[in-house]
Amino acid sequence: MTVSKSSVLVLDSTDPESLARFYAALLDATVEPSAGGHDLLLISGADGALLGIHRDPGHAPPSWPRPEDSQQSHLWILVAPEALDEAEREAVSLGARPVTAEHNGTRTDRRTDVRRFMDPAGHAFVLAAHHAPL
Repeated sequence: MTVSKSSVLVLDSTDPESLARFYAALLDATVEPSAGGHDLLLISGADGALLGIHRDPGHAPPSWPRPEDSQQSHLWILVAPEALDEAEREAVSLGARPVTAEHNGTRTDRRTDVRRFMDPAGHAFVLAAHHAPL
């Protein structure tokens, strides 16, 4: 018999309220405290919990990307290809910092279909074109 479980990716932050607001706005979701407490905020969409933000007073932002390291764990946020530029503008307007602006020729405008950012607390995430229905 398998024990019923659910999972959510959790990011640490010294200021979880503002980071939760950033992701809720970016993902068109809501923020609620976790039922179990634990200084955990859950960002939820129509399909349930998408992401958790945990209070960690000692959190230090990741140092990715560094040439000598792998990119470590990071979020992929999938968007329709025709909405990628708009999603990028929205992310930046909410406080995301672009990490790379590669031109790899995967699009007719020579911009890449994968765009890398840091959230306001320094966690890496990617906006990526997704060709299947979302």
